[in-house]
Amino acid sequence: MPLHAYMARMSQPLSRPNAIANWLYAVASLVFLMVVVGGITRLTESGLSITEWKPVTGALPPLTDQDWQEAFDKYRQIPEYQLINKGMSLSAFKFIFFWEWAHRLLGRVIGLAFALPLFWFALRRAIPQGYGLRLVALLALGGLQGTIGWWMVASGLVDRTDVSHYRLATHLLTALFILAGLVWTALDLKALAQDPNAQPARLTGFGMAVASILLIQLLFGAYTAGLNAGLAASDWPLMNGRFLPDPNIMGSAWHVLTNDPFVIHFVHRWWAWVALGALILLARRVKQAGVRPASIAIHISVGTQMLLGIATVMTGVNIGLAVLHQAVGALVVASTSWGLHVLGRRS
Repeated sequence: MPLHAYMARMSQPLSRPNAIANWLYAVASLVFLMVVVGGITRLTESGLSITEWKPVTGALPPLTDQDWQEAFDKYRQIPEYQLINKGMSLSAFKFIFFWEWAHRLLGRVIGLAFALPLFWFALRRAIPQGYGLRLVALLALGGLQGTIGWWMVASGLVDRTDVSHYRLATHLLTALFILAGLVWTALDLKALAQDPNAQPARLTGFGMAVASILLIQLLFGAYTAGLNAGLAASDWPLMNGRFLPDPNIMGSAWHVLTNDPFVIHFVHRWWAWVALGALILLARRVKQAGVRPASIAIHISVGTQMLLGIATVMTGVNIGLAVLHQAVGALVVASTSWGLHVLGRRS
C-alpha cells in the first residue's frame, strides 16, 4: 500500500468497540489475578519484604548474592523483622520477597497492558465517541492504585509490624472498583458493537442500594484481612461460644466498630447475609430482564463465597481457603457489575 494511502486510512476514524471490549476483559482478568496474588502476599506476611518503592528499577529482583544481602539487611531494620521474624534465614526472606515482588511486577504488567493498547486505539482513532475520557480515567485510577499500594506498605515500615488496615482497605477496594469499572465499560462497548445507537448503562436506584450493601461487606472484609480478625473465632455460627462478642478495645462506638477485631469479624460475618439477600434480589431482577447467565453468575459466586467464608473461619484461616475467599470475592464484584449493568441498560 502506498504511504499516502496508508496515512489517509490512518486518518479516518474506525470505531472498534468490540475489540476494545475484549481488551478490557483481558485487563480485567489481569486485575483479578492481581487480587489473588495480593491475597497470597498478605496471607504469607510478605507485604513488607521490599522496603523501597522503585517503580522502574524495582522491576528487577536482586540478581547477585550481594544484592540479596543488601535487600535482606534493609528488611532487618524494620519492626516486623525485629519483633516477629528475628532470626529469619535468607532463604525464608527470599520466599516472602518473591510474593511482594511478583505482586508489584504484575501491577507494572497491568499498567503496560492498559496504557499501550489505549495509546494504539487512540492513535488509530478507534475509541468510540464518549469513551476516551472514561478509559483515561481508568488508566489514571490504575496509576493511583500503585501509589496507594506504596502508601499502604509505608505504614508498616516504621512504628508497627503490619500495615494500616485503613490503607489496606483503600488499596483492596480501589482494585475491586477498577475491576467493576472495566467490566461495566466492556459491557457498554459490547452493546455498542451490536447497536451503534446504544447508550451507556446507568446505575439505577436499586442498583445503588445493592452496590452500597456490597461495599459495606467488602469494607469489613478488608478490615478483617488487615487486622487478622478472621482469627478472632474459629467456630460458626457462634463466636467462641457466644453470639455477640465482647469488645476487645475501649473507645467510641465508631473506634470500636472500625478497630476491634472481634466486632469487625462479627459485622463481616452477619452483614454477609444482608449482602446475600440483596444479591439474590438483584439476580432475580436480572433473570426477569432476560439475562439468565448474569443471574446464574451472581448466584454461584455469592453462594460459593458464603461457603468459603464459613470454611475459612472454621479452619483457622487456612491460607488456601482464604485465598479462594478473596478470589471469589472479586468474582462477586464482577458478576454484580454485570447484573447492575443489565438493569442499567433497561432503565
